[in-house]
Amino acid sequence: MLAPPLQRLVTELSKLPGIGNRTAQRLAFHMLRTSEQDAFALAEAIRDVKLKITLCEICFNLAEGPRCAICLDERRDDGVICVVEEAADVIPIERTHEFRGRYHVLGGALSPIDGVEPEDLRLGQLYARVSGLREVVLATNPTTTGEATALHIAAALHERVPEVAVTRLASGLPVGGDLEYADEVTLGRAFSGRRAL
Repeated sequence: MLAPPLQRLVTELSKLPGIGNRTAQRLAFHMLRTSEQDAFALAEAIRDVKLKITLCEICFNLAEGPRCAICLDERRDDGVICVVEEAADVIPIERTHEFRGRYHVLGGALSPIDGVEPEDLRLGQLYARVSGLREVVLATNPTTTGEATALHIAAALHERVPEVAVTRLASGLPVGGDLEYADEVTLGRAFSGRRAL
């Protein structure tokens, strides 16, 4: 029903995560209504991201150039590294303004069922960075694969550099959450991670 260029745009937009065919159609029609300048600005922004964004040579975060802004920031604490699964995980941690160390992006989580083995992650590069550190914070997701990845890294770090503290982000009840709505695993984690006031 749609003209071929419009159908192509709908098809491409529907490949985006969380965008179904109807939403893709709405977005395509919106782009038809928008000014040529705005449409071309969007196209140029997409092109720039694909051409200019690379991985940081140190931590594998997203960067424009050889190093990311965090690795270039001399005010950061070089004695602490926070290990995350994906570059997108750096953003919420940075928003807290609680962590002032460095990062290491693994590029995924261990998942033998999906064919993701230790050699598929940037573990070798992490192990090369740990000498002289005070702490490695494992901030992998609280999922089965994230937990398996954290345990694997912790065991390897304890073996390689026993003097470095290996910590895990706390998990449990969210602020503002009600006990009656918490599942058993979340409530169990909250109990095991309790602290003195």
